[in-house]
Amino acid sequence: MDRIPVLIPVVTLLDYTIHRGSAVAKIIGSNVKKLEKFAPTVNMWVFEEIINGRKLTDIINTDHENVKYLPGHKLPENVVAVPNLSDAVKGADLLVFVIPHQFIHKICQEISGKVHSKALGITLIKGIDEGPEGLKLISDIIREKMGIDISVLMGANIANEVAAEKFCETTIGNVSMSGSKVIENGLLFKELLQTPNFRINVVEDADTVELCGALKNIVAVAAGFCDGLKCGDNTKAAVIRLGLMEMIAFAKIFCKGQVSIATFLESCGVADLITTCYGGRNRKVAEAFVNTGKVLNYLYVYKSLPFERSVLMLVCKVL
Repeated sequence: MDRIPVLIPVVTLLDYTIHRGSAVAKIIGSNVKKLEKFAPTVNMWVFEEIINGRKLTDIINTDHENVKYLPGHKLPENVVAVPNLSDAVKGADLLVFVIPHQFIHKICQEISGKVHSKALGITLIKGIDEGPEGLKLISDIIREKMGIDISVLMGANIANEVAAEKFCETTIGNVSMSGSKVIENGLLFKELLQTPNFRINVVEDADTVELCGALKNIVAVAAGFCDGLKCGDNTKAAVIRLGLMEMIAFAKIFCKGQVSIATFLESCGVADLITTCYGGRNRKVAEAFVNTGKVLNYLYVYKSLPFERSVLMLVCKVL
């Protein structure tokens, strides 16, 4: 059986802290060395930066550590940082997207036609694209622009804890381009990504899985307001519960197919919601807004607290 070449496109750009890309690269790099069906080398596309006079890709390939975005965690030696996107995707059969959502259009345009039609992709991007046609799932954008099947992975997966191999769960949602359910693709990515400490469950409700990854950030903003106003744990618990109900209601309106309530009980739903409302960046920026009175743009740019643009838009509309 031919071994499957694997690609992880990871971008490290602007002030956004893309820890997850390197954390996932650590998992995949370790797994492919043990699994015969996958190629032993993992290409990781890295947006080139200069760190203390050295190229970031050179640091990763020599020292095997992403010293800027995931310091203190060694990457497997078979993870190769590639600065050129076209070179990184060459010959890839599996693509794992871990980039800020606002760059997805540009990335897809650049690699469209350079990846064969039978390639499979999975997105770990937590966000919703906002454009002239309204809100659109990131998986739909990749599917439309590249013509490949896309799975989604969402869950309570704080990058530093994943890299430290602390136990967590996550959820893969899978649906094919034609709309028919193809669970095999999700199971393939489960095999690629699962470890004893990174447990994966595969479901067929892909749109709901992906939507949870964005909507929980809105609830986290409300949780941060509660913390800043010192409303107490009872109020925060109520906000989380009511937020979950609103997530379910929104999904029923937004999603194209049937929405399964059971999906919200997966890691992508209630678990990620809890984690984000207690330890997430959006909670922190909302709390800082209450405590400092600084505008949100200042907090997430100058305080290095990334804030989803689509989330900010949704919050403004709700308010």
